[in-house]
Amino acid sequence: MCIGMAPPTKTPWPHPLIAREGWGHLFFALVLALAVTGFAGWLWALPFWAFVLFVLQFFRDPARCAPVGDKLVLAPADGRIVAVEKTEDPWLKREALKISVFMNVFNVHSNRSPVDGEVLGQWYNPGKFINADLDKASTENERNALHIRATNGADVTCVQVAGLIARRILCYVEPGDRLQPGQRYGFIRFGSRVDVYLPTDARPRVALGDKTRAGETVLAELA
Repeated sequence: MCIGMAPPTKTPWPHPLIAREGWGHLFFALVLALAVTGFAGWLWALPFWAFVLFVLQFFRDPARCAPVGDKLVLAPADGRIVAVEKTEDPWLKREALKISVFMNVFNVHSNRSPVDGEVLGQWYNPGKFINADLDKASTENERNALHIRATNGADVTCVQVAGLIARRILCYVEPGDRLQPGQRYGFIRFGSRVDVYLPTDARPRVALGDKTRAGETVLAELA
């Protein structure tokens, strides 16, 4: 447990240092690197061992401790802030404050709940795979949205968006489930973004270009 932080959330899956989504990829990379080493030697195998290291760093999944506060909105992903703006929430059909986090291939790709609350709705839309750093990715790319009713009554929409290379959005919750702040709920492979839509009276605590840590960085405060 972290001093001054909320207790770790319990999840229905193991939480090792390497995300379970990467076990198959890591196994394949190791077998390939060992095979090339055995048949061709270390020199030829170096690129394959570099790939093993890439897989290890991509699927790392360090434990996080969420700061305490029922009005805090936490970062759902590691990455860089690429949008802080008022716009329409296309899922709840309302004006909202949108904060977007872009993940490159070197960021941790586990997604975590931004608030403590109940999942009321879920929508999945197939789409394109354009660069997730571009704003139009929010409306044109493959995406999975969750409507979360926070414990203080605020409606929060959290949207996983696929990117240029990302081809798989994984979400492990559905309507009726409860989420604690910072709880791991999904994963996106490889390079993508997460959009968070908040009530317009929410106060941003980040700016464009800021770096975030999922489940730890405070994006905004609810009114």
